[in-house]
Amino acid sequence: MDAPTVLIAGGGIGGLALALTLHQIGVNCTVLESVAEPPPLGVGINLQPNAVRELFDLGIAESELAAIGVATQEWALVGRNGREIHAEPRGRGAGYLWPQYSVHRGQLQMLLLAKVHERLGSGTVRTGVRVTGYRTQGDRVLALVESRDGARDEVPGTLLIGADGLHSAVRAQMHPDQPPVHWGGAILWRGTAAGRPVRTGASFIGLGSSRQRLVVYPISAPDPECGLATINWIAEITVDPAEGADTGDWTRAVPSAKVLAHFGSWRFDWLDVPALIGAAAAIYEYPMIDRDPVPTWVEGRVALLGDAAHVMYPTGSNGAGQAIVDGRVLGACLIEHGVTPAALAAYDARLCGPVSAVVLRNREAGPFGLLDLVERRCGGAFDHIDKVIPANERAAFLADYKAAAGFAVERLNAAPPTIPPGARVGV
Repeated sequence: MDAPTVLIAGGGIGGLALALTLHQIGVNCTVLESVAEPPPLGVGINLQPNAVRELFDLGIAESELAAIGVATQEWALVGRNGREIHAEPRGRGAGYLWPQYSVHRGQLQMLLLAKVHERLGSGTVRTGVRVTGYRTQGDRVLALVESRDGARDEVPGTLLIGADGLHSAVRAQMHPDQPPVHWGGAILWRGTAAGRPVRTGASFIGLGSSRQRLVVYPISAPDPECGLATINWIAEITVDPAEGADTGDWTRAVPSAKVLAHFGSWRFDWLDVPALIGAAAAIYEYPMIDRDPVPTWVEGRVALLGDAAHVMYPTGSNGAGQAIVDGRVLGACLIEHGVTPAALAAYDARLCGPVSAVVLRNREAGPFGLLDLVERRCGGAFDHIDKVIPANERAAFLADYKAAAGFAVERLNAAPPTIPPGARVGV
């Protein structure tokens, strides 16, 4: 009898982290990626300590993450008037056993892809092959695939994991009546530019109001000669959703003038926002969208993972990290139940409900909800934030979100490894 094989639709961060996990626990896999040569697309993302823990347990060295990003030291919110609303340490500075990292999304994907090629062999990832659906045949599942030249085929496996993103064909077949993508009116512009890191030098800063804000953080160490780092920035405005939105194309380039029309006057003694926006080599626009949660991520021998399961607003900085955690939890369920539908059911029971709740929290602004509180209580104008929102209330607000998103410090530090060292399927 052939050894069980897990098919993974999609070679993004979630799919590649799952492939490395399967190799670690002794399960064969094949990654089916639609892009012929995956490029290092994207800009900055954040990896919370719960995701960094899993990468470390996969044998990704801290030095390798440092080479593509920065260990985040602080998370801060600043009002439109330039006054601080809240600031707290992050990563090890907050007491975690693991750091938090701000990294370039595409470079993280390339790092994981290199590890898959190194450990599993270059034939593990089949590129230029798009999964269009699936069907079950006895004790196996057949992934329906289409190559770039239009040729169609069926790839057999024991299980199929749909890690094929926002527009997942696997999810569309599993939930054919799902509503279209959800857009609440927020438009994002994203870019990177050379600049001087501010505050701690490794701070994640949210600046502005609930309807117009900027997020700024470095994703590289400063150049020792000029002191400039690569600064990731995200500018966001909220408009009337009735104006309509696209379906999430994040590669639409726009001129800086479009962003400066909204942020051209944002100058502070510690940050010149127009200069930062104007220095970007490219600026990308896309609507901030998600999908309504579905009641299950599993159908028999098929499961969803990452954005295919729970695409979420980036307000919590945990979309990519949750995809990594998904793969690790799925690996733990395979160790317990074997490469079987029972493992997928256990994975679904552990994550679908709680993570779906986080999707809805992020839709309501996630930790940036503090800006909403400031707006409601004082219209965004204040001299002393403690008179608007006391420090203990701010800390409790953020602690509640961390607990829901799976990175409350005490609980995470006390938790055993998701996959015990040396654990393998059938051993």
